[in-house]
Amino acid sequence: MTKYVHQPLFMTGDEFSMATFSLLDPEGELYEGAKEPDLPRDHARRLYQAMLGTRILDERMMAAQRQGRLSFYMQSTGEEAAVVGAAAALDDADMIMAQYREQGALMYRGFTIDEFMNQLFGNELDYGKGRQMPIHYGSRKLHYMTISSPLATQIPQATGYAYGQKLAGDGHCTLTFFGEGAASEGDFHAALNMASVHQVPVIFFCRNNGYAISTPSNEQFAADGIAPRAFGYHMHVIRVDGNDALAVYEATRQARKIAVEQNQPVLIEAMSYRLAAHSSSDDPSGYRAKSEEEAWRLKDPILRMQKWLTKKGWWSDEEEASEQETLRREVLDTMKRAEKRSPPSLDSLITDVYADITPELQRQYDQLKRHIRRYPDAYPRGARSLDLEVNTSTESQGEA
Repeated sequence: MTKYVHQPLFMTGDEFSMATFSLLDPEGELYEGAKEPDLPRDHARRLYQAMLGTRILDERMMAAQRQGRLSFYMQSTGEEAAVVGAAAALDDADMIMAQYREQGALMYRGFTIDEFMNQLFGNELDYGKGRQMPIHYGSRKLHYMTISSPLATQIPQATGYAYGQKLAGDGHCTLTFFGEGAASEGDFHAALNMASVHQVPVIFFCRNNGYAISTPSNEQFAADGIAPRAFGYHMHVIRVDGNDALAVYEATRQARKIAVEQNQPVLIEAMSYRLAAHSSSDDPSGYRAKSEEEAWRLKDPILRMQKWLTKKGWWSDEEEASEQETLRREVLDTMKRAEKRSPPSLDSLITDVYADITPELQRQYDQLKRHIRRYPDAYPRGARSLDLEVNTSTESQGEA
């Protein structure tokens, strides 16, 4: 029903105040009035182990990048609760469309360290056949769409995929992760509008980590974050403490219930902080103070979850030490194996582009082989794929 007023009434949105849902304080204690979600012991341990595994993988692979063993890397340090907590609330057959800081969701679903390493090094066992830069994971069996570099493209794709899920009626939904910087892209608005109009089971999960590379949130938008934008699309929305794994889990669990049972989209804004650099190519000391980082380290999501588990008797200091040692050893040993594996065969460049190799593609491939045969030392790995002898001293110079 239309409501009329008879004097000009302008609104800015300040009339609405978005609260932040939180269950655990930084010491792992429930806030007064908070209720623990129904999270079984084994489920909670699996969630925490994925958070811890992600942190250790990130630390080791950033070190490998600095050693020159890896070309590029992006950490999710400080955001593990937001990512893994959300993944833990989904059905394992729900689709996840990630941005590029959600390796924790894959780890939770069972992506092995070996599978991570094969992609990072682009070797012959990489599912993407070495065609993507590092951290662009994907897994059909784990319902995790391959990551794409262009910002925000996965958001409207998630709406479209969820529309298909609605038509299929199989009781599943799609969750798409993105940062608050990606929410400035037109794709964000198109996706939310389409999802709301067509009423599809999709969860839009925004990791508001404070920065879009070097641009702080207060220079990205004037309004109160991302969550209030849902009102413009008549969409369910919740803001959650992104460093509180329990709160993220419960918020996402209930959002999934709305999405699947009512075929309605939901927007979740998880308030967190990117403790690491944007990527291995970034230096955050140029745009934020150390004191700001240290204040957020006191809210470390892994320590918060660990303290809660320990107080419940579901985890111990001995298990923590053993788990960390096991994970570090596995990451290091697996990395050494992966970086020694051969690259994908040269003909994998063309064998699955079309059902049948086109004459033009074959011509280009033949031209490439002639070029490598002429300059084998400049392309050592490609030359080995063609069984050519190579001066190994040139391998350190890299390949075009």
